Amino acid sequence: MTIILSALVTIATTAGLATTAPLAAKGGLLKTMPHGSYQCGLPGDASGPPWEPVPGASFRLANASSYRSEGGRGTYLLKGDEFIFTRGPLKGTQYRRTGPNELQIIQPDGSLGKQLCVRTGGSR
Repeated sequence: MTIILSALVTIATTAGLATTAPLAAKGGLLKTMPHGSYQCGLPGDASGPPWEPVPGASFRLANASSYRSEGGRGTYLLKGDEFIFTRGPLKGTQYRRTGPNELQIIQPDGSLGKQLCVRTGGSR
């Protein structure tokens, strides 16, 4: 029995199957965000508008983990609550999902930034 189990582990490792569980556990299950337009901005203050749009940061999510922005099209990945643009003009930009229709930017040092992206409209 030990020999058979050892052989199965070797086969799974060789085929790359053994790495699936640790990757899923590390970042969570793969998911998608609700489709639609996401407007990105910074919170305002009492002396001005409540929301200051960030030029070039807004995007529209569509089928198959794809997006469209002012700069073109690309793809994203959502693992657990960690959202990252993986291809296209926003590649490398990372967010944390803070609500069902909300993302908060992650700074290069790993801390949460002030910029929020909020879903403002459904898919068309």
